[in-house]
Amino acid sequence: MKLILIRHGESEANFANYWTGWLDVDLTEKGVQQAKEAGRLVKRANLLIDCAFESVLKRSIKTAQLVLEESDASFVPEFKTWRLNERHYGDLVGKNKEEMKRQFGKDQVQRWRRNFDEVPPLAKANHFDRRYDWLDGRLITKGESLRMTSERVIPLWQDQIIPRMKMGQTILVCGHGNSLRALIQYLEQIPVEQMDEIDVPNATPILYTFDESLEIQSKKRL
Repeated sequence: MKLILIRHGESEANFANYWTGWLDVDLTEKGVQQAKEAGRLVKRANLLIDCAFESVLKRSIKTAQLVLEESDASFVPEFKTWRLNERHYGDLVGKNKEEMKRQFGKDQVQRWRRNFDEVPPLAKANHFDRRYDWLDGRLITKGESLRMTSERVIPLWQDQIIPRMKMGQTILVCGHGNSLRALIQYLEQIPVEQMDEIDVPNATPILYTFDESLEIQSKKRL
């Protein structure tokens, strides 16, 4: 059983160095090319993707679609879910990271980014579009810690990905830095105090192979 994790290609926010969270920003041209190359790496590894899971944000969706196109798998089912969204950075969304360091101090910004239970300053209000209209409002916070991000990602693994893997499917999961870090931390049982050591570069396929008991047999970057 195989699982491919890919963080989206470089986004406009990555390039401009501001917090994105659930803000829906596009890929840069570099990000597009990164996603295509990721798809070519998947193809060269002779991996046959059976379905893909993506967030509901365009940088994830476009990356997944480009990976599928380049790996000759554009026809497979794609499932878009808010559970794979980037961490909700609350009132920090849209703000430059270096400017926040000057305003609040480097240590505080580091705690917001890496402490498992640290919640960022909450947004006063969410201004989301209709992609979230069907969700119970109680599921949508105004800011998330890494723990809260993990708590919404893991049910996707348990309820939707595992059953497909047990059918022998090879699954592509195209998410974001923190949603994928949360999943990796859970899969590898990494202590939460070491979570900041989990590195998920843009558009770099990470391949896991599992046995029938869902124990990890191997992990490598393509």
